[in-house]
Amino acid sequence: MRSAPPVDGASAPKGSTAVLLERARNGEAVALEELARRYLVVLRRWAHGRLPAKVHGFVDTDDLVQSTLARAFRRLDEFEPRGEGAFLAYLRQILLNQVRDEARRSKRTPEQVGLPDDLPAGGRSPVEEAIGSERLAGYESALSRLTESQRDAVIMRIELGYRYREVAEAMQLSSANAARMLVSRALLHLGELLKDHDDD
Repeated sequence: MRSAPPVDGASAPKGSTAVLLERARNGEAVALEELARRYLVVLRRWAHGRLPAKVHGFVDTDDLVQSTLARAFRRLDEFEPRGEGAFLAYLRQILLNQVRDEARRSKRTPEQVGLPDDLPAGGRSPVEEAIGSERLAGYESALSRLTESQRDAVIMRIELGYRYREVAEAMQLSSANAARMLVSRALLHLGELLKDHDDD
């Protein structure tokens, strides 16, 4: 597999994330708008899948996504682009932190609705909730132990639903098949790490 050249303002295509980030750092509002447009739908879809049902009454997915973009845009000078997928991974981490914060906040907020005693139980039990949380924590832990390129590839393909061609473009791989191979290897490694986590 040939290695792709580094992304910078001189070599990247006009519409690349690296170029837009550089323009945004120089104060171009149009570049910020394009970055927001580019990532809004993908982040919204990811956040909706991750936001616990209990939290939906307290916070709106769109608000979390908007807040994520605002935080990222305020810290553009701190972000070092390492490729097209790096900014998406950066946004995902900010969003994940906010989802976790909201989940913790919702646990501290008491329910305000009284329920009748004869109401049948619905949804998952506390044990099932704990097992689900534990599995998610295990996944995040395993994900953090992958290489950066493996982690970015898994996030784009599995969590965000990118096609292999889109993963290849974002990561500057030579082809969709190269992206498929990277994702496959990453998922194998992730599976091994999750199995080790479950055995502990």
